[in-house]
Amino acid sequence: MKTIGFYPVVDSVDWVRKLAPLNIQTLQLRIKTKTSANVEDDVKESIALARQYNCNLYINDYWELAIKHGAHGIHLGQEDIQTADIQAIHKAGICLGVSTHNDREVDAALACDPHYIAYGPIYNTTTKIMKATPRGTDRLTYWVNALNLPVVAIGGINLERVDAVVKTGVDGVAVVSAVTKAVNYKQAVSQFKHHTAKYNQTELA
Repeated sequence: MKTIGFYPVVDSVDWVRKLAPLNIQTLQLRIKTKTSANVEDDVKESIALARQYNCNLYINDYWELAIKHGAHGIHLGQEDIQTADIQAIHKAGICLGVSTHNDREVDAALACDPHYIAYGPIYNTTTKIMKATPRGTDRLTYWVNALNLPVVAIGGINLERVDAVVKTGVDGVAVVSAVTKAVNYKQAVSQFKHHTAKYNQTELA
């Protein structure tokens, strides 16, 4: 499994089209507001684009479509892991990531034998309404050291905060609005890649 590293999370195939050619190792497609027919088309095209540009694409939530079209990975939230066929995901040989916000949810995620967990929000975020309060870098550091699997930080991470997050030893840095709402997304990607350059030098087991 390649290093997760800089990990943009986007909500449309349009963003996959924009970002996949920029030499990004890992992307996540998180579609929340489309009809089922359109979702499958977008998932299929996004997977094809990621394959074309040698990018590891995780599909959020739509695990059956991810298996059907051969995605690199699937990302599930806490509610999703209650209904998804985790055994089928592993049987398909697809990497699995799970969102976590507290100790109990970390335990629930570990029961799914994931390839990584996403932990957050690290900071306040306006991307989505969060029930969880910001966890901060101290708690992130705790889980980075406690777990024997990759940890991805998410939530409110921008260019001013990314260095503090990287210093925790985390294995990946997930970014949403800091890229998709940037005045110049290509410049934002370039800057984030610079701040996370160490991830390009190693691979995760």
